Amino acid sequence: MTVRDNPATRSRWSGDTALLIYIALATMAVHLATGGRYGFHRDELALLDDARHLAWGYVAYPPLTPCFARLALVLFGTSLDGFRFFAALAQAVGVLATGLMARELGGSREAQLLATMAALPACIAEGTLMQYVSFDYLFWVLTAYFILRLVKSRDTRWWIAIGVSIGLGMMSKYTMLVFVCGVAAGVVLTDARGLLKSRWLLAGIAASFVIFLPNLLWQIQNHFVSLDFLQHIHARDVRIGRTKDFLPDQLRSTALGAPLWTAGLVLCAVSERAKRWRALAWMYIVPLVLFVIAKGRGYYMAPAYPMLYGAGSVWLTGALARVRRPWASVWRGAAWTALAANVVLTSVFFVPIAPVGSRMWRFAAHLNGDLREEIGWQELVQTVAQVRDSLPASERAHLAVLTANYGEAGAINLYGPAYGLPPAISGINSFWARGYGSPPPDSVIVLGLSPSFVEQRFTPCRVAAKIWNPFGVRNEEAERPDILVCGPPRAGWETFWKDSRYYG
Repeated sequence: MTVRDNPATRSRWSGDTALLIYIALATMAVHLATGGRYGFHRDELALLDDARHLAWGYVAYPPLTPCFARLALVLFGTSLDGFRFFAALAQAVGVLATGLMARELGGSREAQLLATMAALPACIAEGTLMQYVSFDYLFWVLTAYFILRLVKSRDTRWWIAIGVSIGLGMMSKYTMLVFVCGVAAGVVLTDARGLLKSRWLLAGIAASFVIFLPNLLWQIQNHFVSLDFLQHIHARDVRIGRTKDFLPDQLRSTALGAPLWTAGLVLCAVSERAKRWRALAWMYIVPLVLFVIAKGRGYYMAPAYPMLYGAGSVWLTGALARVRRPWASVWRGAAWTALAANVVLTSVFFVPIAPVGSRMWRFAAHLNGDLREEIGWQELVQTVAQVRDSLPASERAHLAVLTANYGEAGAINLYGPAYGLPPAISGINSFWARGYGSPPPDSVIVLGLSPSFVEQRFTPCRVAAKIWNPFGVRNEEAERPDILVCGPPRAGWETFWKDSRYYG
């Protein structure tokens, strides 16, 4: 019998798991094919710079994402699509785990594919940039998958996998704590509570704690600076209205997939047939309520939907099996069409496929402001270099480039060496801890700060140039485009730097 004729081989390459893997790999192919089309996002520029200063913690996030960013730099250099590789991989694994959750819930091949299709929009959106939400998403989804395996098999050794996933989630984004509350409620308030009487639970807790311990120690050593950061960012988000639409955002972000996850939630919450999976309902409801009370942002709940997509897909395929033809075909076609439309719409808004400045790009950038923040960084650095070159030799000898935000600082540090520019200094987030250099600068090129603010704190300044980009895109840099040249701070560098820390 040839390999082609071997049923086992045929099954291995065309089985349910194989199809899910193919879909996951296809998402990676899309991200890698389009990931280098524009430029680094300002958040990625900060992450890239943090990746060159590995530590057990950073002001704005835990250390796992910078660790993956450093690995990307080692493997791919500063290639943009290479830098985004691990974010795309994390989302692909999340898509695969979503289909596998549908299987654990008793779903057929169609249910697994439906759940996977429903999860694709989040994969597309969160895999386009290298950011901590990509890994936060992954570990929420993996934790849910491991909970399902625990409940289904009653094998308490799954607590080890759950603990490891939670620990890695805490090293990605601290909102994992909210999901842990949901997991705890889901186990304690359902029949799964019997699984608590196991030494493997203690082993899982220990694994989670050991993984998170280095970051905890870093926070202690740095006076829990991330709490100050999070309080500042949260107050800003509430002040400018970013949290006011949290509940509507749950429907907007899932769009045509909302009926599917709603069905999954109802099934897990009230159906006697699905009583075994009641924990999933609590794992969604508790984080939802906590985020409503705390005034979280809408996207914080994104990782909680894959498990409900799995449950909803099982319900839908079961319901369709009881519907007579031709209505079953009509409803099946409607479901697939809606989920496919979700994927297409998300791709239009998030996948960088349209030429910058085109009508399609302007439409996408209007709804997805992140696209605007990927434009103009190389031109910014080139302009700073031209300003530097215009200065007398005496002013260039001990020169600093002071930036207002982390995008500017990251861009200077990425593209500046090619022009012979010094490393950027900034008071924002983790950049502040890196200081202002030695010896202290005698002259400063200042970006992103208002002339009035700068003139109050530095010796006489002048506007030397404007930040620009060849497409005329109005992003955050356009709000304060002046590039100034100044002398040292009036109060001296030590005093100025002591009071210059801020968060953003």
